[in-house]
Amino acid sequence: MAQTIDFVFDFCSPNAFLAHKLLPGLAKRHKVAINYVPVLLSGVFKATNNQSPFHAFSENRQKSAYLTHDLHRFARRRGLNFHMSPHFPLNTRFAMRGAYFASGKSWEVKYIDAIFDAIWVHGQKVDEMGVLTEILHENGLPVRKTREAIGSADTKQKLKDRTKAAVKRGVFGVPSMFIGDEMFFGKNSLANLELELSNTK
Repeated sequence: MAQTIDFVFDFCSPNAFLAHKLLPGLAKRHKVAINYVPVLLSGVFKATNNQSPFHAFSENRQKSAYLTHDLHRFARRRGLNFHMSPHFPLNTRFAMRGAYFASGKSWEVKYIDAIFDAIWVHGQKVDEMGVLTEILHENGLPVRKTREAIGSADTKQKLKDRTKAAVKRGVFGVPSMFIGDEMFFGKNSLANLELELSNTK
């Protein structure tokens, strides 16, 4: 059976964006698939008594400045287009419900790419439904059905359930990546994930 990388993400995380940009190349090198697992990071944090490092170190100017610098350096060294969102921190619940609705569909990756880029390349405010609708239009994504799903109580509950399942699996933040039961947390763990794939061939 071919291996799969489970990629647990929320669009609100700049680290998840950077990991997302690198994962397809890594997966291609090792001939593995990527299974996208959208969750609500706010729900993960609440369940695990965790918080964003930007919030945790908000009163430490040196640490906050370093975290931002490290994001830009990581992107620059890998040739990735990245800009810190002017709207950070973002509420991505609508966009994440859309990601859940996109799961398993032919346009799933296109949707994920479009939303991540909208936030971390173009600086768009995706917590506004009007902006989100415009992104769907511009990328040729199903607008009406996605909007209906975003407003659906069923989608809302299933995304919450998926978030709870991720926490039960050991997730405490994003990006989290799994190969089987082995978890790799954060963009800086991509090298270890690749070593794991190399050693399990």
